[in-house]
Parts: sequence; structure tokens; C-alpha cells
Amino acid sequence: MTYRDLASKQVLTWGLVSVGARMPVTLAPLALVFLVRERPGGYTLGAFLASVWVIGEIVGAPLLGMRMRPERARPQLALGLAVGAVGFAGLGVFPEAHPVILGAFAFVAGAAPGAAPGGLRTLLTGLVPERSVAQALSLESVLISGVWALSPAAVTGLALGVAPSAPLLLAAALMGASVGGLWALPAGWPADEADRGGESMARVMVRAWPVYVTGAASLSLLALAELVLPALLEQRGTGVGWAGPLLVGFALGSVVGAFVYGLRSWPGQLRTRSLVLMTGVSVCVALVALIPGTAWMGGALVVAGILQACAMLTRNLSLREVLPPSALAAGYSVMYAAVGAGYAATGSFAGVLLQVVAPSTAILAGVGLTMVLALIGAVGEDRAARRRAGEGPDQGGAGRVGGQGRSRR
Repeated sequence: MTYRDLASKQVLTWGLVSVGARMPVTLAPLALVFLVRERPGGYTLGAFLASVWVIGEIVGAPLLGMRMRPERARPQLALGLAVGAVGFAGLGVFPEAHPVILGAFAFVAGAAPGAAPGGLRTLLTGLVPERSVAQALSLESVLISGVWALSPAAVTGLALGVAPSAPLLLAAALMGASVGGLWALPAGWPADEADRGGESMARVMVRAWPVYVTGAASLSLLALAELVLPALLEQRGTGVGWAGPLLVGFALGSVVGAFVYGLRSWPGQLRTRSLVLMTGVSVCVALVALIPGTAWMGGALVVAGILQACAMLTRNLSLREVLPPSALAAGYSVMYAAVGAGYAATGSFAGVLLQVVAPSTAILAGVGLTMVLALIGAVGEDRAARRRAGEGPDQGGAGRVGGQGRSRR
């Protein structure tokens, strides 16, 4: 198993389009804070705008993703990205506008392109042979993790060195440019809606709920690492400025983990593999809360990044097992919303705990909550797998296999 099948002009084009569509997402939260931080109550307003933007993503991804038509994916994706670019541009052009207007722009910037991650992922897997789907998803994770690693420095440099609105104007330009790149990719992907066995898209999505729960649990650990780390460093008398390098280490670990995951086939069923990886990430994040040395914290975060990237890849591959081909784009979009909701919920949970307990205790409580979610998802996946096995391949409808270590891999 190698990445050789991914070396094509269309995959390269997809990569450029994906960076244009996804980098604005990585820029947005911090960029919104920098946009308004010099206004009265600026940090509170920035947090509010970032929350509205995340809510837009959570609402837009499933609603638009489930309405995407495989044969008409390109115009739908282009419209969503174009409207999202307008939302980012509005934030950058009118930084002094009333908070309600800024909130409306932020919501549009989050909601309108919500179906793009799922649609682009489905386009990518259609560009490669079935045997290389795992490598394609690994490549996507490497690309996005790399963008996440670069974005904080890009936002800080542009906001402080050029203008507070510069990162959002860059986001608008990137998202707008990605629209044109869509015409160098296939117009859509083949899918026969008969593979759903007459079920509605909503019912098919609900059937995959355990995968979404575990996906949300996976990213909730990232929320703990990102949002509580500065307070934890302050608790230990370490400079808060170390949070940036430590989180870059986490992101770089994710790049390595995603790349290594695609190099070979791994033993065990996807749901078992996912639970093992989630346990490993939880242990690493718990160690960050318990060990005092900054260097050891950095090492734990790097390992957590490696394992977390692999855990998210197992979630995306699991969707290919439980959903029929015609529902995959919608499934990826619902997953995108689920992990965003997990991130937001864990961040809010940790924020409340920080008012009454030490940062280290807040992290440990968040790790406990994450493992509860992971176990719920694992039990749900096991029961669903038993039910599909009892129904048989002709009745299950969604028993398509796309993970490593199974018959089609």
C-alpha cells in the first residue's frame, strides 16, 4: 500500500481547491478575535462572533450536505463557497459594523460553505481507485493538519503586521479562488439512490449515529488541548506564550499520524481500532494535565496529535462501511457538524469548570466525558454491526465496506 495512486494532476488540483476552501475555516476563530479586540469588550465580542460562526457551521453542514445532489455537486459547492466568501469579505470590509451585522456575516461565513468538506472529500475518493481510498483520506488529513499548523502564525502576523481585517480578507480571497478551481474537477460523482433501499436520507444518517458520537468525542480532546492549555501553563507558572509552540507540536503530530496511517493496512476492526486510538489520545491528554515539565507536556501532545489523526481517519473509513455510496457526501457533512458540536460542547464544559476548579482538574473531567462518549459510540457501533450481520448483505443496505483490513481493502 503506497500513495502512488494519488500522484495525478486531478488530485493536485483537488489539493489546491481544498486548501482554498478549508484554510478560511482554520483562520476564522482567531481572526474574529483579532478583528474586534480593540473595541470596548473586544475579547467578549470576538468570542461571541467565533461562537456564531461555529453555530453556522454546525447548522449548515448537515442541512446543505443532505440536500446535495451527486450529479449537481459542482454548482451547489460553488454557490456555498461563493456565499461564504461574501460572508468573510463582509467581516473584513466592515469591521466597525454593529455586532449584530458582524454576527450575521459570521453565521453566513460558517453556514454557506458547510457542505464543502463532505463534498470535496467525496470528490477526492472518486478520483482514486477503491484500493487507495484510505491513502486519499490520509492525504486529506495531512493537508488539513498542515494548514491548521500554519494558520495561527498567519493570523497573528497579518492582524498585527498589516491590519486586523487582513486575515478575514485573505479568507475571502482563498474561498473565492476555490470556486474557480471546482471547474477543473469532476462535476460530481456517480451514485444510485436505490442503494438506500427506499429510506430517506435523514433515516440513513440517523442509523450512523455511533460513528458521529465517536467522531465528536475525538475532536473534543482537541478542544481541551487548545482552550485549557494556556490556563494550565499559567497554573504551573510557565509562560502562556508556550501554548503556541505546544499546539503546533500537536498539529505536526497529526500530520505524521495521518501520513503513517495511510502507509499500510492495520489489524483489527475499525470500531475496535478507533476505541484503542481514542483511549491512547485520552491518556496523552490526561498526562498533559498531570506532568509538570513543559518538555514532557510537548511530547505528550505530539503523541496525542499522532493518535488523534488516526482516530479521525478510522471514523471517516467507518462511514464508508455503514453508509451506502449515495449517502457518503451527506454523511461526511454530518460528521463535520458532529465534530464541530463536540468541540464547542467540550470547550463550553471546560470553560464552566475553569470557574470552579483548577485547569488540570478541568482537563481530567473533560477526558472523562470524552471516554464516556467514546464508549457509547463503540457500544452503538457493535450493536449496529451485529444487526447488519443478522440482516445479511442483501437486506442491510448500508453494509458497504471501505475500511482497511476488510474484504474490499
